Amino acid sequence: MAAKASTRRQFLSLLTLSAAAVSCGASATATSGGGRTKTLRYQGWAGQVTLPELAADLGYLGDVKLKWVGNTISGPQDIQSAATGQTDFGGAFNGAVVKLAANNAPIKAVISYYGADKHAYNGFYVLADSPIRSPRDLLGAKVGMNTLGAHSEAMLDIYLQRGGLSRKDREEVEPLVVPPVNTEQSLRQKQIDVAVLGGVLRDKALAAGGIRPLFTDYELLGAFSAGTFVMTDRFLKANPDTARTFVTAVGRAIEWSRATPRAEVIDRMTEIVEKRGRNEDTAPLKYWKSYGVAEKGGLITGKELQLWIDWLAERGDIDKGGVSRADLYTNEYNASDKSGN
Repeated sequence: MAAKASTRRQFLSLLTLSAAAVSCGASATATSGGGRTKTLRYQGWAGQVTLPELAADLGYLGDVKLKWVGNTISGPQDIQSAATGQTDFGGAFNGAVVKLAANNAPIKAVISYYGADKHAYNGFYVLADSPIRSPRDLLGAKVGMNTLGAHSEAMLDIYLQRGGLSRKDREEVEPLVVPPVNTEQSLRQKQIDVAVLGGVLRDKALAAGGIRPLFTDYELLGAFSAGTFVMTDRFLKANPDTARTFVTAVGRAIEWSRATPRAEVIDRMTEIVEKRGRNEDTAPLKYWKSYGVAEKGGLITGKELQLWIDWLAERGDIDKGGVSRADLYTNEYNASDKSGN
């Protein structure tokens, strides 16, 4: 569809603007004595507890503080904010990270923070009586997701491709941006044909009944880490100790969430949301099961990024030869890394 192609061009333009802003000297947060910042600005997600927020509450950040500057529903927007110096870290689907780096933004992925496993996955759901049961049934359908050019659109494209749909056919499927908290309602009111639901919002919708899965990212690709937090090269060079504290703390929070009884994790998350006083609904938190990160402590593996380099190059979104996998990420700041990768 022309609209979809236009949206992709707009998204790539935003990435280019972000890269240009960084190259023109967008600065990191003001530093404290000794040239090192101890305060990290970030964006949150309404009704959810991010791993940095969990790490801070557990005391793993030590004297490094988080400064919430607002919420987002878009990974690409989040890493653009980090690239332009509006925040000090941001997280997104690895494909979006690859895109931003391919547009010359000097960023580096430092730790995985979400993924897919048997508990944590994104599903593409339809109403129980929907006629949609296969990739070809999606022609002309509206698919609601949190943002475009990221995880959900990538999974949709892979599903359609594996279903034998040509590039031209795939353009007849229309991805639409719908805020996650409204996605279930939009599906039930038939404003969209397919709803992408994940985590607590997915399980809440399933508990209400009347919907069924078309496919999930876990079914498509198995267990994998899907997204990473990024920081700018400039920030990492100026604040290596703060970066190491942050990354290691997030890694410890991942492992704490794995090792701690689920009910205790949920109670802790509920307390965090209630304490921050942002008028958020804590009820969906009872459905939390996992962050879905594949590797110990959120360590990044090159294959997680190579998958999306290849996919984006096949789509013509990036020049494959212009992106070096090794330059995209580092485990240097993660104490879980014992191999020096």
